[in-house]
Amino acid sequence: MNIKEKFGFKVKELREQKGYSIEYLANISNVDRNYISDIEKGQRNVSIEIIEKIITALNTDFGAFFNDNNFKK
Repeated sequence: MNIKEKFGFKVKELREQKGYSIEYLANISNVDRNYISDIEKGQRNVSIEIIEKIITALNTDFGAFFNDNNFKK
């Protein structure tokens, strides 16, 4: 898995754990739903600003988000 896929997998995992739809995450993060869908598929090279919006909307922080075994490989 490349870094885009790892990031997208983690976004989708947290989103589903919280019971959020892509549309809901898009609304609370102010990021287009198609863009979030592409992120989850590992098809987007995401800017740090978008990463911050998504991580904040998922009610986590950078440390907690990236402290995952998938990012340590």
